[in-house]
Amino acid sequence: MRKRRDTLKNPEQALRIFRMRASLAGVVVVLLSGLLVGRLCYLQIVQHEVYSTRSEKNRVRVEPLPPTRGLIYDRNGQLLAENRPTYNLTLVRERVDDLDATLELLVDLLDLPAEEVEAFKVRSRQRQRPYQPALLMSDLTEAQIARLAVNRHRLPGVEVQAQLLRFYPDAEIMSHALGYVGRINAEELESLDPGNYAGTHFIGKTGVERFYEDQLHGRAGLRKVETNARGRVLRELGHTDPEPGQDLTLTLDMDMQQLAVDLLDDRRGAIVAIAPQTGEILAMASVPGFDTNQFVTGIDVASYRGLQNDIDLPLFDRATRGSYPAGSTIKPFMAMAGLIEGAVTPDEVIYDPGYYQLPNDDRRYRNWLRWGHGRVNLERALAVSNNTYFYSLAHELGIDRIDANLGAFGFGTRVAADVAGQGDGLLPSRDWKRARFNQPWYPGETLSVGIGQGYLQITPLQLASATAVLANRGHWVRPRLAKRIGAEDVPVDLPDTPADIDAPDAYWTRVFNGMEKVLSGREGTARRTGAGLQYRMAGKSGTAQVFSLGQNQKYNAAELRERLRDHALFMAFAPVEDPQIAIAVIVENAGGGSTHAAGLARAMADAWILDHNAGKPVSDASDPLQDDPEEAD
Repeated sequence: MRKRRDTLKNPEQALRIFRMRASLAGVVVVLLSGLLVGRLCYLQIVQHEVYSTRSEKNRVRVEPLPPTRGLIYDRNGQLLAENRPTYNLTLVRERVDDLDATLELLVDLLDLPAEEVEAFKVRSRQRQRPYQPALLMSDLTEAQIARLAVNRHRLPGVEVQAQLLRFYPDAEIMSHALGYVGRINAEELESLDPGNYAGTHFIGKTGVERFYEDQLHGRAGLRKVETNARGRVLRELGHTDPEPGQDLTLTLDMDMQQLAVDLLDDRRGAIVAIAPQTGEILAMASVPGFDTNQFVTGIDVASYRGLQNDIDLPLFDRATRGSYPAGSTIKPFMAMAGLIEGAVTPDEVIYDPGYYQLPNDDRRYRNWLRWGHGRVNLERALAVSNNTYFYSLAHELGIDRIDANLGAFGFGTRVAADVAGQGDGLLPSRDWKRARFNQPWYPGETLSVGIGQGYLQITPLQLASATAVLANRGHWVRPRLAKRIGAEDVPVDLPDTPADIDAPDAYWTRVFNGMEKVLSGREGTARRTGAGLQYRMAGKSGTAQVFSLGQNQKYNAAELRERLRDHALFMAFAPVEDPQIAIAVIVENAGGGSTHAAGLARAMADAWILDHNAGKPVSDASDPLQDDPEEAD
């Protein structure tokens, strides 16, 4: 018989199990509550300052206030660089959900050409710190602003901001001297002060804008604003005004600069004019120029390639970086070197048969006048530009003394105090040739340097500066472009000015006499240019070979391609007794300096000495004295 199961429940046992489970649940709840309370205490008490600061940062934002860039004026107060209001497109990457999609939408809305798209995307990554806007595009058109406004709801983190943009009223005329500003690139970002340049999208790239960047830029300010969860500004909580950049007054005279460009008349070349007693650069023109305003807003690829590939090199500053053979413009400085070193006396006479020969050498170094000038002394040698005299002088001096004396006038060095990117030219020496070619220096090379050929290379700025030192009878005043920074005048005596050249007044006078005869003497190479002068002017023409001729070859411009023809040079200062202007002119591939460069120097001197000092507008001299006969230099 089966045993029956007991199906009745045990209440006491069930109660014990329930109480056990309830106690365990209560312990768990208490533990979890303790953890939660502990965490709350930790966050609210221990970490109070940390999280209150984070909360404040989410609600309050510090925004940079870029300073207004200083204006630039010429010596007469004419505005050369101003700031015009414009609208820029900026993007804050941290507020953009999908950067690639946003950029694609912007490219479509702005209707950008294909070649600009990659540059547009690169700009989106160029900024100095998180939450700082990156500049995508400048100078938006009204149509572009309208399309962006309609699609604003689709573009979080994208803003159209009003800002002042640099503008150059006379962009092409002042392009090289003044330079331009452009967008700050990634390389520049690494070296800039992130605090001072916060909110600034432009920086000086070339010329005066680059050299005086610190003074023109100013100091950034800031404002503290309250924002909502979407980053929109609700109200301003605090404000520190930016310090605007200092205005800059240049020594340049806009009328003289315009005249220099007009005189070159679209021919490749440069004109530099300096006030010898103060070192003020009155004009520094390089032709052709270019529109610097294109670079401020960002030049398109096609236009930039066009400038780069232009055979006339409009982007190249011929006045400060162009290196040219000096030609016969070096002869006044060679004459002073000879007098100072005692290699020649003022009245010493040599006989010129039309050539010069080194001892024990059959080669003939020819004078430009094949049959020679006969008996010549220093003054006549300068007036007629006699090569034989200066071959002899160069051989007597030797390259070491030539190097030392020409270097004292500033050749081979950067002469100006505040010209960005100026070139050194080339003043050759034994050591230079050994280092460059691992070869010794030969006597024939000394003769070439003595007439401004061979390895010797000068810049128009160097030639004008050396002419100013010559006009000052050896007293050095560094050329400069800044006349006044803010309210402070720039001193004439600048640091690191080279030592004066010590020589008796009689030596300077004899050289000046020879240079005067260039323009006013019966045999002077530029005598027609000097006709009718109302003041005393000293000058020297130069014709610089672009390529070397063989010993028995004769130069014939008509048989050469235009860019193989000689360069025309002229240097001058006036008035002789009280120099007010020193001028250097070069016209590339124009031919004789007395024919194609002397008239330009005369027009510049007339404008400054006669018209300017008389309070009249600068003369409109389009191409003076084109009928001068060709003279060799």
